[in-house]
Amino acid sequence: MFNEVPDSDIRVVVLTGAAETGAFVAGADVTELRKRDAKQQREASKRPRVYEHVDDCPMPVIARINGHALGGGCELIQAADIRIAHEGAKFGQPEINLGIMPGGGGTQRLPRLVGEGQAMRLILSGALIDAEEAKTIGLVDEVHGDDRFDDRVYELAGSIAEQSPVALEFAKKSVKAAGRMDLESGIEYEAELFAQLFATGHKNEGIDAFLEGREPEWDDV
Repeated sequence: MFNEVPDSDIRVVVLTGAAETGAFVAGADVTELRKRDAKQQREASKRPRVYEHVDDCPMPVIARINGHALGGGCELIQAADIRIAHEGAKFGQPEINLGIMPGGGGTQRLPRLVGEGQAMRLILSGALIDAEEAKTIGLVDEVHGDDRFDDRVYELAGSIAEQSPVALEFAKKSVKAAGRMDLESGIEYEAELFAQLFATGHKNEGIDAFLEGREPEWDDV
């Protein structure tokens, strides 16, 4: 899926919801959940799911949150690398209201983004929050209205797409490792990835372009 994108020209992925729905992702089909027993749910929960595909995507993933991101939708944005929300978006993990809990990584990724206390508040209460509060607690990175929302998403995507795809992939891996390794292991991992970049032509092209006052040509390396 995301980690098997065939077009080598793709440098950044933007995830968003259909404009006509008013939602980024509204969450699971409750009727379908009602029909499942534990065995069926274990089968449905086998990884990799869409959350893991987004998390493991070698390219940077921007969530363009154009509407409500609830339940699985909220978990999906947590798997993205950067989250930009429309000011009208709502967020939450309302599963507790149905006698269940987040099952798409929300109990693991949400505390890493907003801290344990805020994650507990949202998960245990099932409360919905607006975009400004989501930004305040760190669930989203930016919030914009109609006049700036799309421009900002594609401005950021464009600036990322100009960078070395190899350096982008390695930098993403290293940042992701920060939440999954202890500090010493993470620093060692960063140093190894940094050294590996010196075995690529992208390091030389990037430095040469800088010294020569020109734009780098990554596709020619």
